[in-house]
Amino acid sequence: MKTTLLVLFLLATTAAFGQYYYGASSIPSEPHVYEGPTHPQHAGYVPMAAEQTVYATETVTFAQGDRPASDFPQAARMPLGDAARLLRKEHERVKKARVIWIN
Repeated sequence: MKTTLLVLFLLATTAAFGQYYYGASSIPSEPHVYEGPTHPQHAGYVPMAAEQTVYATETVTFAQGDRPASDFPQAARMPLGDAARLLRKEHERVKKARVIWIN
């Protein structure tokens, strides 16, 4: 027990002296005021820039019209009744709580 207290005391004293000497020698007491960057040019009305492409190639393809829904196959959805039966079976298999708390 004495050894533990001695080690704890030595650790606390070294931490205190470390803060004292480190803080006194390297950190100035004057506050540092942050100033954001200034921009001499402000927003104004200028003509818009020319159009620039972001594509790797210069060819652009356009199409118009509607595609039928049959072009986009979708997975068959599970009927609501089947989903309810599946959830009921899963609920029956789950382990029940032994104790019920009522406040």
